[in-house]
Amino acid sequence: MIGAGIGRTGTTSLCAALEILLEGRCYHMMEVFPHPEHVPTWHEAALGGRPDWQKFLSDYVAAVDWPASAYWEQLSHAYPNALIILSTRRDGETWFKSASNTIFPSMLKAEDSPWRRMVMDMMKHQFIANVADKAAAIAAYEAHNAYVRKTAPPNRLIEWQAEQGWGPLCDALNLPIPDQAFPHANTTSDFKNREKDRDTILK
Repeated sequence: MIGAGIGRTGTTSLCAALEILLEGRCYHMMEVFPHPEHVPTWHEAALGGRPDWQKFLSDYVAAVDWPASAYWEQLSHAYPNALIILSTRRDGETWFKSASNTIFPSMLKAEDSPWRRMVMDMMKHQFIANVADKAAAIAAYEAHNAYVRKTAPPNRLIEWQAEQGWGPLCDALNLPIPDQAFPHANTTSDFKNREKDRDTILK
């Protein structure tokens, strides 16, 4: 399954849910932090390259969140039978509030590193250069979602919000709902509690 939804749209919960449903590993930005050797591949994509996605992601059954969602279209061609899931928030204002309290300040204050350079190039080329510009960021969020809805094959596209839980995922995958609570994760407080350790990794 390919996640087309950008960061702070429930992607950590989605990642955990897909690992349960698909019984394998799901790629997420948090996978990049302990694997700095992955950064050059993502940076290549950010600069317009086309990595060998099937080789790079051979150990994973799904990929969600940035950086993967920035290249969802490339991934959808590399995996023509994969479903595409567009995770969203209630509206752009809700998304921006979450992003501006978590990932945006985190990436802006990060020390210069290959990871930060990759992320900033990804944002500049695939989203928006100035994430602090609220109106422009919300417009970019809405434009991204509209583009996915317009261009993803309708028979492969699923729209999902975290409060919907298992239902849409299980329906799309034709799987029964697991006998466990949906894994809601990575709230704003969760993110901030992990930030110090992540900053250490990225130095």
